[in-house]
Amino acid sequence: MGWLTVLWLVPAVAAAGVVAIPSSRAETAKWVGMAAAMITLGIAGGLAAAFDTSSSAPRYQFTESHSWIPTFGAGYDLGLDGIGLVMVLLTAALLPLLLLATWNDADSPSPVEVRRSARRGASKPGETEMSSHEVSRLVANAPHTSTGEGVTSRIGGVQTYVALILAVEAMVLMSFVALDILLFYIFFEAMLIPMYFLIGGFGVTANRSAAALKFLLYNLFGGLIMLAAVVGLYMVTARSDVGGTFNLPAVAEAAAAGQLDAGSGLLKVLFLGFMFAFAVKAPLWPFHTWLPDAAVAATPASAVLMMAIVDKVGTFAMLRFCLQLFPDAASYFAPVIAALAVVGIIYGAILAIGQTDVMRLISYTSISHFGFIILGIFAMTSQSQAGATLYMVNHGISTAALFLIAGFLVSRRGSRLIADFGGVQKVAPVLAGTFLVAGLATLSLPGLAPFISEFLVLIGTYQRFPIAAVAATAALVLAAIYILWTYQRMMGGPVRTPNVPAREGPGTQRDPSRTMRDMLPLEKIVIVPMLIALVGLGIYPKPVLDAVTPAVQHTVTMTEPGGER
Repeated sequence: MGWLTVLWLVPAVAAAGVVAIPSSRAETAKWVGMAAAMITLGIAGGLAAAFDTSSSAPRYQFTESHSWIPTFGAGYDLGLDGIGLVMVLLTAALLPLLLLATWNDADSPSPVEVRRSARRGASKPGETEMSSHEVSRLVANAPHTSTGEGVTSRIGGVQTYVALILAVEAMVLMSFVALDILLFYIFFEAMLIPMYFLIGGFGVTANRSAAALKFLLYNLFGGLIMLAAVVGLYMVTARSDVGGTFNLPAVAEAAAAGQLDAGSGLLKVLFLGFMFAFAVKAPLWPFHTWLPDAAVAATPASAVLMMAIVDKVGTFAMLRFCLQLFPDAASYFAPVIAALAVVGIIYGAILAIGQTDVMRLISYTSISHFGFIILGIFAMTSQSQAGATLYMVNHGISTAALFLIAGFLVSRRGSRLIADFGGVQKVAPVLAGTFLVAGLATLSLPGLAPFISEFLVLIGTYQRFPIAAVAATAALVLAAIYILWTYQRMMGGPVRTPNVPAREGPGTQRDPSRTMRDMLPLEKIVIVPMLIALVGLGIYPKPVLDAVTPAVQHTVTMTEPGGER
């Protein structure tokens, strides 16, 4: 058994084991999940340390190959290139932090709903509403089996919640290391199921079930289109010299050499089948409409899992499958996809500016950022694709930090509305400061990690699509507006107190300092490593770029006219 198998089996086995833990030992389930996530991170770190980034190194390292379904040419084939390596590291590094951030999500009702219930219950004369401290205590201590009014119903307890997160991690990791097209497809689709239950079963809004169903149907439909393309590609290989196979390197080599027995029209149709599924997952405008609803409905940690990790499988697969299996078709459709990406960049930024819900605002910023990533991929230059890969990592970190900090704020105020905040920097300066740093990273401030990746994408894109590069650059102004204006409204100005007076009695003056606690130690443990990574990669991105450059150059060579033909 190779290390890549161990990498995805650790969270998979832990997920199965966590479910078997008795409900009376919920805390044990959390620690087992954390131990599995840390072991996975250790394995990923070991793979990174042993990875050879030299130009003479083999394309795929730590390879494993075993017979699986020989009748159909499907094998258990695993391997890791530089692009897969950095995505594995991103996934493995974020999971322990997400488990910490979501430590009480599974056994607590929705903070927003509990506060609403608390306020509704203080309507009799002579009664006062609960203080923020009492409401927070109620949230922390509420049993996960509660189903009364104002309490978020659950499909299960802590064990189910932790198991679902670990299951998503295992399936995502397998997607990053699979070198068999059918094997990749199975895990690409399978990860939808645990994400569906994380959104619909553990969500925090009344429409969480509808949002989860929308997420599932959109992605399942894309997956069905891809399945037809996978079958079609197999039929093409079956009548070619390569023989019927799902082996990615073999099919990609045949495609690069022009040895696939299919006309250009058929290969373009197959490309669109793959691309459609990945565009929905990514999400690329106009296939994005499931994302805002799902991100708002999920808990902050589950939303980060979806936007920072799961959705990256879509952009990763564009690089690994669309460009390698169909280089000519990818070049043919590149201008159209680049145009859609630019529309997504501008569209996401404009809609973010108009949002009144801070969580929905951040979800629209992700649509804009995914536009940059996809633009870099289909500009098909070394700089743009290296920048796009680095952007995937940087977006994962910056969006995770921003969304989690916003979640901390919402849990304190009991509202997602920007208008319900104000003066946070006066009563919770650490929360406000970390929100600002994460926000500045989101708008690609020089010195922070996203700046380098965005710069590379724009420089590389300008070489092939100068108009698209100029339009995307102009959209950066919109990013400054939605981040700085949001910060000004939420963190600046006078302190806005919620409708929760101090507990001393009627007529007591409200104490603004009691309306919001500053960042707690556990929250600092979650956020500080992300901020350090944003600064570190902003100053020194060389390790990531060194790892991905050989894989990027290989992909670019394949899509160049006459490349490896």
